[in-house]
Amino acid sequence: MTPDADAASSVRRADPFAPLTSDMLDVGDGHELYVESVGRADGIPAVYLHGGPGSGCQPDHRRLFDPERLHAVLFDQRGCGRSLPKGSREHNTTAHLIADMEKIREKFGISHWMVVGGSWGATLALAYAQAHPERVSGIALRATFLGTRAEVVTAFTTRLSQFYPALYEDFLSVLPPEERDQPVDAYWRRILDADPAVHGPAAKAWHDTERILSEHRPARTRLDLASLNVWRTLPATPFMEAHYFLNDSFMTGNQLLRNAGRLEGIPGIIIQGRYDLLCPPETSQALAKVWPGSELRIVEEAGHSLYDGGVRDAVMKSIADLASKAARERA
Repeated sequence: MTPDADAASSVRRADPFAPLTSDMLDVGDGHELYVESVGRADGIPAVYLHGGPGSGCQPDHRRLFDPERLHAVLFDQRGCGRSLPKGSREHNTTAHLIADMEKIREKFGISHWMVVGGSWGATLALAYAQAHPERVSGIALRATFLGTRAEVVTAFTTRLSQFYPALYEDFLSVLPPEERDQPVDAYWRRILDADPAVHGPAAKAWHDTERILSEHRPARTRLDLASLNVWRTLPATPFMEAHYFLNDSFMTGNQLLRNAGRLEGIPGIIIQGRYDLLCPPETSQALAKVWPGSELRIVEEAGHSLYDGGVRDAVMKSIADLASKAARERA
């Protein structure tokens, strides 16, 4: 064993969730993805898909996977997290991300794997599984999002105004009066504008509003309007979200529900917060109805966030349950 390998092995013994591997993978089009793996190299294969689009994998995401049973692969999607070029939206569509997943699977020599994702990660999980059902042993979803413009518009207008009317007024106030009739489209245009004076306040207001909607008990429920023009760095997700959502996530209308029959035979567990204002239970219910063999599990007293009460535990249990099924089929 080389000194570097010996040091890495010692770290893993001290922390079973330390990466087995961490590399940059050239996937073409000028993009390099940060890819890591965790657990046992001979364990049940799984891949984790982060949300956003635009965020990235976090160390805690590794802890969703039992390191004694699973070999989990985590990666930062194009333009996200540690992947390069940072923030790039060039050659960045759902089809590109699906192709990247295949390159990652082939890199690890995995024939089929469990696919795990929440929110946008659930969108990508479904799109990948429908494109490559033969490569998927099971699917664990949290907060089903079908990637449509309509879902986002409803969340940031109808639902926002119903549950947080004062916040909705703050959200609208960032826009000039003539742009408030279709505020979501106006926000996307502004976020993608090259001028920092235009995209800065819009990106920060979008991010802060989305964060409030994502938590069952948010710490605050109003925008700090005075801070919208003051920042050192801007959050990454609004830019990638505007790029994807303005284009219906680069999918055809209602694609993921229309093609749900392709998931037949793939076991799936859908974790859904009862009070999720971004990805409400009706969406998960609609998916479960057209996905033969799927199971919907509602987490009471929870919203959208992975860290709302009971959600993280429910996701871990869903992964463990699918791993047990995969182990039985291996035997």
